[in-house]
Amino acid sequence: MKNWAFALTTAAVISAWALPTHAQQQSPVMIDSNLEQQVIDWRRHIHANPELSNREYETAKMVANHLRELGLEVKTDIAHTGVVGLLKGSGDGPTVALRADMDALPVTEKTDVPFKSTVKSTYRGKEVGVMHACGHDTHVAMLMGAAEKLTSMRDELNGNVLFIFQPAEEGAPEGEEGGAELMLKQGLFSDVFPDYKPERVFGIHVWAGFPTGHIGYRKGPLMASSDKFEITVKGKQTHGSRPWAGVDPIVTSAQIINSAQTIISRQTDITKAPAVVSFGIVEGGVRNNIIPDDVTLIGTIRNFDMDIRADIHKRLTHTAETIAEANGAEADVEIDLGYPVTVNNPDLVDEMLPITREIAGADNVKEVPLVTGAEDFSYYALEVPGMFVFLGVTPEDRDMASEPSNHSPYFYADEDALKTGVNLYVNWTLESL
Repeated sequence: MKNWAFALTTAAVISAWALPTHAQQQSPVMIDSNLEQQVIDWRRHIHANPELSNREYETAKMVANHLRELGLEVKTDIAHTGVVGLLKGSGDGPTVALRADMDALPVTEKTDVPFKSTVKSTYRGKEVGVMHACGHDTHVAMLMGAAEKLTSMRDELNGNVLFIFQPAEEGAPEGEEGGAELMLKQGLFSDVFPDYKPERVFGIHVWAGFPTGHIGYRKGPLMASSDKFEITVKGKQTHGSRPWAGVDPIVTSAQIINSAQTIISRQTDITKAPAVVSFGIVEGGVRNNIIPDDVTLIGTIRNFDMDIRADIHKRLTHTAETIAEANGAEADVEIDLGYPVTVNNPDLVDEMLPITREIAGADNVKEVPLVTGAEDFSYYALEVPGMFVFLGVTPEDRDMASEPSNHSPYFYADEDALKTGVNLYVNWTLESL
């Protein structure tokens, strides 16, 4: 995360994005059944051959070959395995960016689809199954389909299209950089194609909680920032029968955990934006009658406003350090900045809603509540106006509330939704150009 991002409020980000007005096209362009089947075939191949973050070698090769066959200018090895294709239209209009993520998860697949993954790999030193349990296989296939359709319409494009196939959305391996942040750091919107910085960027994520083909959107903040914190509480080891002879980091840690909850409930204006501070790991001690030297506390912070995010970080650090000092202990606080808040530009959403409703059906396009999950599409939307939506992939006859969620080994994506995703990418681009 760039340091300047902390200075941006959600309102400032939104007000800074002045969008031009584009004329609405007369009717949406739809892909035919042949391209739809090709997208499904691509998806099944990618699903059966998943690759972990920063290791998407074969997926990237497949994507790059496809883009080259279409006659696009292609750049590879961005952020390790990222692929970017540039389609130049016939006019001198602006550039639109479309993004898909390519990485799978260390999950052993338990579905019964005929193209299920049996791939194994190594994750954190252990052998694991690998599965597209979050649907990134569908994202890649849909964007490949959009590239093919838009290339066939090259002469009708008054502008250009940047196709971004991104690695490591789920997070880079420990000790590595990756994902959207690294792609931008390596010049995605500046040096990769220097004369083609996009005017806007679009992204789609399949979602198990919506019926097939339905669209969930939201103006402004959509998904939370996600930060990891680690607090090391240092005391002084002593026998459990003589606590006065040492400094107890366990009792100190308990006080820190309790007091940290008041950062949200008593110190944060939650009328501006919701926030969460959660502890997920508490480690310390080796024996029942020994007060240990130290305790480690690890957790997550989720938030929907960049200024409040920075304030929570300061308050958590202050709370831990002062409580530790009051107990004669020390607290070292490290906050690992994760993904920023994913913010949809309201003007861009308003501009694209009519064509989105035409494609998916007016009754099938609905505003969704805030989502406390995080997405590194957020980095792109800090650079240029962005729009990110959810695409439902659960058959309507199933119970949305009990259907296996994204990241489950039973996650299922209905392929009938893929044509909707391709059509959205195509028509958002045509509307923009």
